[in-house]
Amino acid sequence: MLHANSVEVKDLRLWRAPDHTRLVLDLSGPAEHRLLELENPRRLVIDVTDARLIARIDNLELENTPISVIRSGVREGDDLRLVLDLRKAVRPRSFALKASERADDRLVIDLYDLETEVAAPQIKKSARSTDRRDIVIAIDAGHGGEDPGASGPGRLREKQVVLEIAKELHSLFKADPGFAPTLIRSGDYYVSLKGRRDLARKRQADMFVSVHADAFRDKRARGASVYALSTRGATSTTASYLAQRENAADLLGGVSLGDKEDALAMTLADLSMTATLDSSLNVGASVLAEMNQFARLHKKQVEQAGFAVLKSPDVPSILVETGFISNPEEAKKLATASYRQRMAKAIHTGIVQWFRAHPPPGSLLAHLRDEGQREYTIVGGDTLSGIAHRFNVSVNLLSNYNNLRNSKILVGQTLRIPN
Repeated sequence: MLHANSVEVKDLRLWRAPDHTRLVLDLSGPAEHRLLELENPRRLVIDVTDARLIARIDNLELENTPISVIRSGVREGDDLRLVLDLRKAVRPRSFALKASERADDRLVIDLYDLETEVAAPQIKKSARSTDRRDIVIAIDAGHGGEDPGASGPGRLREKQVVLEIAKELHSLFKADPGFAPTLIRSGDYYVSLKGRRDLARKRQADMFVSVHADAFRDKRARGASVYALSTRGATSTTASYLAQRENAADLLGGVSLGDKEDALAMTLADLSMTATLDSSLNVGASVLAEMNQFARLHKKQVEQAGFAVLKSPDVPSILVETGFISNPEEAKKLATASYRQRMAKAIHTGIVQWFRAHPPPGSLLAHLRDEGQREYTIVGGDTLSGIAHRFNVSVNLLSNYNNLRNSKILVGQTLRIPN
């Protein structure tokens, strides 16, 4: 018989990531649990002590997951039993998360694929030959999955806004010769802060850019910002507040204790990190200058704070706050595709301009710089297609190479001609 103080399972939520499926149970209080794997047929049993189910389980989207059916029952009178019928073998892991300011107690069950079906992103591919490689840009859309990030009017969610900007940014870099973009998060699922850095390093990124949309208690707060890492404290109260808020994302996103940082490893990383901070600050300044052409800025300079997601010791990293989603006016802009595209273009242009001035050794951009650039000054009657034909290059290459907006050219403008 259930006790009056039995824990209630108030909701069940399901997320699919590239390498695992996550099932989250929202609880009214802390509860003990255990997992049991069974064969013939293959299934996973979850027993929650002294609990009762008040949430629906028949409305979960199970397609593209290893779960075929979820069933519930009562075990020994007062324990809740959930049974997951499985289509294929998985590696299960579970952990409990204590209640916080932004979420109730939760039980997290991760089902890791034994064989990842999602193909690894194609990166570091040579643009012309083996010694003229592409520059890899890791694009990180903040939050995701059960962590929606900040919220704005009309149920606008940060996790969706920044994913759209990240995808647009990916498209811009993909069309740009000499660059190879990779998305850290390509769908609505959560990746830990450490996991985001690890993916960028695994994919040999030359640059890491994390895209966010700010929020503050005062809805009047507004303006876009760019942040870099600081190992000596934040440059402002706002930077400190934001870093604390973003660093707490793992609490909401659902990260087990086993995924936490190794303190010694991070101390050693901090010592070697100063070599990349200068590059991060300069790239950030370039992006900030582009954003300043159309967006209101919260600060006129790149700010610094202890953002965990930026702590890659050998990868220049910046965090871009595209605006305050808590501000009604800026939320309205961020809700439109045109503004998101404009923001992506500014980030893209800022990063490209810096890398063209400081190309990594062995890259296509370094080769073009060393080989010497041809230039052409536009005169009356010139067209972009005519100039491209004259120098035997494509219109798209010529446009992207000069960061032309809508392929528009002006008399007196000097174009750099790619070899």
